[in-house]
Amino acid sequence: MPVAIITGASKGLGRALAEALAARGWDLVLDARTAAVLQETAGRLERHGTRVTALPGDVTDAGHRAALVAAAGKLGGLDLLVSNASALGAEPLVRLEALDPDGLRRALEVNVVAALGLVQEALGLLRASGTGAVIAISSDAAAEAYETWGGYGASKAALDHLAAVLGAEEPGLRVWAVDPGDMATDLYAAAVPDDGDPRPAPASVVPAFLRLLDERPASGRYAAPALLGGRR
Repeated sequence: MPVAIITGASKGLGRALAEALAARGWDLVLDARTAAVLQETAGRLERHGTRVTALPGDVTDAGHRAALVAAAGKLGGLDLLVSNASALGAEPLVRLEALDPDGLRRALEVNVVAALGLVQEALGLLRASGTGAVIAISSDAAAEAYETWGGYGASKAALDHLAAVLGAEEPGLRVWAVDPGDMATDLYAAAVPDDGDPRPAPASVVPAFLRLLDERPASGRYAAPALLGGRR
């Protein structure tokens, strides 16, 4: 069975993607900071008959990243690495004039440095897979200028660039930076708590990720709405 590591997998997009992969028979290594929620998610996914290893922890911890990759190795290897764990830098978001440098550092550590560290730890298994792929969860804030989204957007823009360079350096892998589009997630609620407009559920964009895995287009940056053909 193929094996995937998904960070930030206890809820939101990470959980929805894990659910879809489990339904396809994938074995999973899941990460999140809240142990109880992660274990509940793992228990639900195990009903599909796949093996699920849930490791609570912080992706900025090198030891935790090594444990995630080691767990994948015990399941037989690694075919997909999804860097979904994210930090906003400020909750709620603020203008750049008010952004605490420590908050920006946290966003960069989680969204960029930890994502690269996990790729570095996992490269051996990904190369050995023969069909290894990396998905970096991006944002339209990485490419567009939205007030208050500067710190988070800068971190995602940096992640996009790392993914692009990794794709050039590792032609044997597929490396996709994916903008999932607007979603109703806890992350968005924390970013803009006063925005009550309805947004699609994370599960609605999962078919875009499955299309990438099925069709394996060239490494690059993709937007889920485009992959879905405008259908959510």
